[in-house]
Amino acid sequence: MRIEAYNQITGIYKAASTTKVRESYGVGGRDEVQISRAGRDFQIAKQAVAKSADIREDKAAQLKAKIDAGEYQVSAGDFASKLMEKYNQYL
Repeated sequence: MRIEAYNQITGIYKAASTTKVRESYGVGGRDEVQISRAGRDFQIAKQAVAKSADIREDKAAQLKAKIDAGEYQVSAGDFASKLMEKYNQYL
């Protein structure tokens, strides 16, 4: 058994071992979040939409009155064109 070879191998492993870091690099600082102007505008618009009604009551009341009175007429061509328009949007 050769002792010199053993000493060389241990020297290589000691050179590759890690050492402890003694400096602290800003540990314990505060995290901050900055929202862009576009993000704030989007947030304000989203809140405004959430507060508004889903149904326009004035339009719905007019349509209900026309339907009840039998005055609401829809042509089959108009209905079909709107239906196809919506269908094509999803393709």
